[in-house]
Amino acid sequence: MTWLAVAFGGLVLMFFYGWVRATSRPWVFAGVAVAWIVLQTGLGLAGFYAVLTTPPRILLLVVPPAIFAVTLLVPRFGRRFLDSLDLRVLTLLHGLRIFVELVLYGLYVQGTIPRQMTFEGGNLDILSGLSAPLIYVIGFKPLRPRLLLWWNVVCMGLLLNVTLRAQRFAFGQPGVALARFPFLLLPGFVVPLVLLAHLAAIRRSVIALKTPA
Repeated sequence: MTWLAVAFGGLVLMFFYGWVRATSRPWVFAGVAVAWIVLQTGLGLAGFYAVLTTPPRILLLVVPPAIFAVTLLVPRFGRRFLDSLDLRVLTLLHGLRIFVELVLYGLYVQGTIPRQMTFEGGNLDILSGLSAPLIYVIGFKPLRPRLLLWWNVVCMGLLLNVTLRAQRFAFGQPGVALARFPFLLLPGFVVPLVLLAHLAAIRRSVIALKTPA
């Protein structure tokens, strides 16, 4: 699993760097993100999430950042933050989801996650990554808000599909890969960032469609 851990660690760094480039306040984002990663890494290395409990402890890894991402739509500062993001950078960043799916497939081959979490088992999130470069090329020059809206809605649905699959098939199993470092950063860091990118793009696309040409 060592090479998969190294590969996934590289993907986490690329997501981090992409978001630093996309936000207008990179040092604020970097500070919050690093603090969260350090906290979750410490808990993961201590085996906190690998202990089987009811409800599963890994929900503490997934739920808080997901709730935070959604609630950014409510306060004014949150909406300003979302509206300041560079959607072109975030759209291109979705292409990394191809490699995330390849890592998941590698974990399945090694027997540490179930088949249902891979593209062989019905997880179609790899389509988001495959289509992201095309949307990056044709979605912004000129801006095509309707295309961006529907693509982000569909891809967010694919993200939620794999997230629910992970909860159903993996989170209740002790020792599953996603409960251990570094792979715990997929549900605890990468997925919330992907969700936030979709929410920002959907919001901006709706605003653009409502604004008279």
